[in-house]
Amino acid sequence: MGLLGILAGLALLIWLAYRGWSVLLLTPLAAMLAAAFALEPLLANWTLIFMDGAAGFVAQFFPIFLLGALFGKLMEDSGSVHAVAGFIGDKLGPRRGILAVVLAGALVTYGGVSLFVAFFVLVPMAQALFRNAGIPRRLMPAAIALGTSTFTMSMLPGTPAVQNAIPMPFFGTTPFAAPGLGLLATALTLAFGLWWLGRAEAAARRRGEGFGPEATGDAGAEHAAEDLLVRERATVAREFDPPEAQRGAACRDRPSIGVAVLPLAVVLAVNLTMTVLILPNLDLGFLAQERFGPTTPAAVSGIWSVSVALASAILVLIALNYRRLADLRASVDAGVNASVLPVVSVASLVGFGTVVAALPAFDLVSEWVLGIEGGPLVSLAVSTNVLAALTGSASGGLTIALEALGETYMALASDLGIDPALMHRVSVIGAGTLDMLPHNGAVVTLLAVCGTTHRESYGDIVMVSIVGALIALAAVIGLGTAFGSF
Repeated sequence: MGLLGILAGLALLIWLAYRGWSVLLLTPLAAMLAAAFALEPLLANWTLIFMDGAAGFVAQFFPIFLLGALFGKLMEDSGSVHAVAGFIGDKLGPRRGILAVVLAGALVTYGGVSLFVAFFVLVPMAQALFRNAGIPRRLMPAAIALGTSTFTMSMLPGTPAVQNAIPMPFFGTTPFAAPGLGLLATALTLAFGLWWLGRAEAAARRRGEGFGPEATGDAGAEHAAEDLLVRERATVAREFDPPEAQRGAACRDRPSIGVAVLPLAVVLAVNLTMTVLILPNLDLGFLAQERFGPTTPAAVSGIWSVSVALASAILVLIALNYRRLADLRASVDAGVNASVLPVVSVASLVGFGTVVAALPAFDLVSEWVLGIEGGPLVSLAVSTNVLAALTGSASGGLTIALEALGETYMALASDLGIDPALMHRVSVIGAGTLDMLPHNGAVVTLLAVCGTTHRESYGDIVMVSIVGALIALAAVIGLGTAFGSF
């Protein structure tokens, strides 16, 4: 009965979340349903186990959600994201429109700009390039997804994406875990995605298919941002609440490309400096004091690195664009507000996972996962893939998997001589593959902003975001098994 309760709770969560119900209500209901089937005390599971898991996620990762959303909003309102996208588009031109869109998306998201902020800037750029080049509109979502939602989220070393931060407290790793494997995965994903999109563009030209008619029936970015169904799905997918993208005070005067790129470079440079030079040489013995709770330097240093990097970039951004930011307080308010609903929504998913992991029947699930053929790297990839797919959230699925089985995987890594950095990279890439199923908030939002449908564009999104990432994941597992982490 306990296992049936877990499946029933998960089914209820998926079904109602797909229909647009808020996960803030669904997750405790689904958790209580699972607990009821197991004849466990309901209120204790809700107010103690569920809330402890949710609160723990907020306590660990809210700084990254907060600073990431604020940085993205300030980059948008200062005109910096537009400047970067415009510069790349102008340099590459319409003939290489797909490459321009992919590279622009990759640069801004690897530099720390929130995904949905990037969407609302890249779509107008892609429309102009694709229209001038006669590239079908239906390929826009796949090109944007390739640049923003694949390798810059889970593969590139040092990416400030929250998904890359989640394994750090569990494995004691840094944002630059397994850099060689991450770069290899990036190359495979990017090469496969560009090959597929180039092939699709060439086929469209042979058929005489052009850009197509202008989208009708929506208001573009504004419509997508305010759509309640889009919002409910989006807030568990990434760290930015879409309606806040339309608030604040945008600047009409774009900065130079140097000014626009510098804050992005600061994120990466400070992150690397904190990880390699500063934190390893600091005396963090004070963390052993009882008032800091049961923690270790390895458990917090990764979060500190990303947080300091984003905070430093925000200060540089404001200093460079102070006169350009028409209403700094309005932009800051919109940015910080954009972080609240996503972090609480993902934390609620984590709370559900914490309750499930505490049920006696979860031992059966754990045995099945750990018994998957291929060893711990394969079972880790499968568990993060499945949970990310079911929840429609890479961060939620990844945290649920590691909250439930992180200690077990660390013990296996120790026994089998597996580098925790390899476990880190496999888990992050695994969470960033099947999360891009049709109900994913990023997919729904991107299609709405582009003015296309699942029928028109989702097949190409699958190829560049799922198939390409799975190829990269298989390569990382194979090479990691053969040669270890590098």
